[in-house]
Amino acid sequence: MVIWVIGNKLDSLHVKGFYVQVFLVETDMSIEQTIREKLTDAFTPLILQVENDSHRHAGHAGSPGTGESHFRVEIVSDKFAGLSRVDRHRLVNEALSIELNGAVHALAMKTKAPGE
Repeated sequence: MVIWVIGNKLDSLHVKGFYVQVFLVETDMSIEQTIREKLTDAFTPLILQVENDSHRHAGHAGSPGTGESHFRVEIVSDKFAGLSRVDRHRLVNEALSIELNGAVHALAMKTKAPGE
């Protein structure tokens, strides 16, 4: 089994008793660009703001010093209509699961439906 991971945090892991070798894929796209692209694809937002907040956390515990570890996101999408804030956040976390399990240490988010 091969799992492709974008980033540089993992080199191997265990999944349900299997030893999985992880191959790292280098990309010219920044984490910020990746977040923007994935959220656009998943939610077709009316408004999307992605702010790299990493400079405010340089030197703090949990900050890897990459300059792309802490982000703020504000997203307005029809897909959030009728959902609780927790459910909206779960959807965003799911869309960004690779980044959140890798290079991104913290993600603050505001998720809204149109008209909110």
